[in-house]
Amino acid sequence: MSSQNHTLVTEFILLGLTEDPVLEKILFGVFPVIYLITLAGNLCMILLIGTNSHLQTPMYFFLSHLSFVDICYSSNITPNMLHNFLSDQKTISYAGCFTQCLLFIALGITEFYLLASMALDRYVAIRSPLHYSTRMSRDICISLVMAPYTFGFLNGLSQTLFTFHLSFCGSLEINHFYCADPPLLMLACSDTYVKKMAMFVVAGFTLLSSLFIILLSYLFIIAAVLRIHSVEGRYKDFSTCGSHLTTVTIFYGTLLCMYLRPPSEKSVEESKIIAVFYTFLSPMLNPLIYSLRNKDIIHAMQQMIKGNILHKIAV
Repeated sequence: MSSQNHTLVTEFILLGLTEDPVLEKILFGVFPVIYLITLAGNLCMILLIGTNSHLQTPMYFFLSHLSFVDICYSSNITPNMLHNFLSDQKTISYAGCFTQCLLFIALGITEFYLLASMALDRYVAIRSPLHYSTRMSRDICISLVMAPYTFGFLNGLSQTLFTFHLSFCGSLEINHFYCADPPLLMLACSDTYVKKMAMFVVAGFTLLSSLFIILLSYLFIIAAVLRIHSVEGRYKDFSTCGSHLTTVTIFYGTLLCMYLRPPSEKSVEESKIIAVFYTFLSPMLNPLIYSLRNKDIIHAMQQMIKGNILHKIAV
């Protein structure tokens, strides 16, 4: 019976952020703007880092991958959500829901450990500036990037397989704007104990282990900075960490609120609002956070703009 119910499911219905048709049209005007800013900001960051020789350092290498993950993160959800704003049939196929759930978990875990890798990079840069280039060699940087991608994908795949191994019967309405684990579990008519335990273990381990790396790195960073006698030197070292700390606070804060709670009607409703922050606002804000106070990025942008202007004049 469980197998039969499972195979009969061909699509799910996404209830979205609101059922108010007027508000849906307003949101349809807002979210494309957010999405375009996200794409433009992160693509610009990747382009600048990839083409400017002064930005070929480990810090910007990690930042370019953070921008790539943010693009994928936002693109995984936004197009389908925008389509559903104007559609009477707010459906997503079974395969589409599986893919969306897989990518969401995989990219989320990847971003956690990328932020941890960036914290380690800042620690090495401040603790051992003279040996920075050798200790953060290209091979080490690639390893610190590939490990989050691999770990993220394997965990995303295992968690998604756990979810879609469940039987779904009765209502197939997902109370969310994307295929998220907690509301999907509420639709299952088979035992969800193993899946819930797996979700809490993976979410808890990912959050705590990556946060531990970040906090430990910053404890060592603070200790190293306090040993610097120059006030200007202290400010310079701390300023390189400000953008990273802001990104960490936004990303970890919102996801901690969402995933370290058992699924319930109230928590799912609240999680939709929280999800807007880390799904749309965080990927949009990250390139702004890293560029507005970063002299290297601002200088690279000025060079690129001047180069384009001079090229047009020459042509």
